[in-house]
Amino acid sequence: MLNLEKPNKLSKGDKVATVSLSWGGAGDSEFIWRYKLGKKRLEEEFGLEVIEMPNTLKGTEYIYNHPEKRAEDLMAAFEDKSIKGIFTCIGGEESIRMLPYIDFDVIRNNPKILIGYSDTTVTHFMCLKAGLSSFYGPSVLAEFAENIEIYDYTKKYVKKLLFNDQIIGEISSCVYWTSEYISWEETNKNTRKKLIKNNGYELLQGCGKVEGRLIGGCIEVLEMIKGTTLWNVEDFDNAILFLETSEDMPDPKYVEYWLRNYGSQGILKRIKGIIWGKPHNNKYYEEYKNVIKKVINSELNLTQLPVLYNMNFGHTEPMTCLPYGALAEINCDKRKFSILEPGIKL
Repeated sequence: MLNLEKPNKLSKGDKVATVSLSWGGAGDSEFIWRYKLGKKRLEEEFGLEVIEMPNTLKGTEYIYNHPEKRAEDLMAAFEDKSIKGIFTCIGGEESIRMLPYIDFDVIRNNPKILIGYSDTTVTHFMCLKAGLSSFYGPSVLAEFAENIEIYDYTKKYVKKLLFNDQIIGEISSCVYWTSEYISWEETNKNTRKKLIKNNGYELLQGCGKVEGRLIGGCIEVLEMIKGTTLWNVEDFDNAILFLETSEDMPDPKYVEYWLRNYGSQGILKRIKGIIWGKPHNNKYYEEYKNVIKKVINSELNLTQLPVLYNMNFGHTEPMTCLPYGALAEINCDKRKFSILEPGIKL
């Protein structure tokens, strides 16, 4: 069972660091305008002082070729007592290459906020192994640098989870969503994405209320973690597992294979429930539901395991934040999801 240390909350004036742990596009000439916009938003809308680590803006080629430098930035950001939080620039696909260079004692001895999603799932599991709660949430290049403005829903939950020491409470469904792709050319910066009405959370199975501690991430990235030193089946005991698919929109057959692996490891029998993010662009919305029910209900006969679907975290916008290890509740009868404690240290 997860027993993670919570970091201290952020306050206006705090210094935070940006890191490129996966794709290095924040430093590429065609995208640096967007990085600067995300940085400006963090400074002006959240009152933070934002600094870059030495390699954050060295660009795609350098970042790809030097996973040890990415890890070096991460370790230095944790060790620096003046830095109160770490914000990831963006996800990617191969941050698992940092693993040989991680000093888990550095993370363990310097607890602080780390936030990001997608391939940052790897870094979250590094924090988990070190005993630190981190936050599955927005990135600098995507959500904080959103065209025109940050979505109110996203901003609300960043403030509620990272800047507030109150019990988080109910995480409501956003009334709209978008996965529209608008290329990151500076000429497009004033183009708004089209918003679509959301149909709320959908209960696939289960009844009553269940409680469990949050663990999960991007389902494709979790496949890269399985079998490494970051993967511990016992971490899933009595947990609420959160899963979401990326903008790659994996074929439902692969989701079926991956879920079946969770079943074969005994993980799905250990957990208390599942929350599942809205699929990117709503592609395979029904097909994913079908394979979830096929594996969990038909194959494993876990007919009472609650599964709440179509939630607002991950690769659709807007998005909430989820703190690893926090006690959460699925209320099946009311189709509600709540976090029953603060995300940060009291």
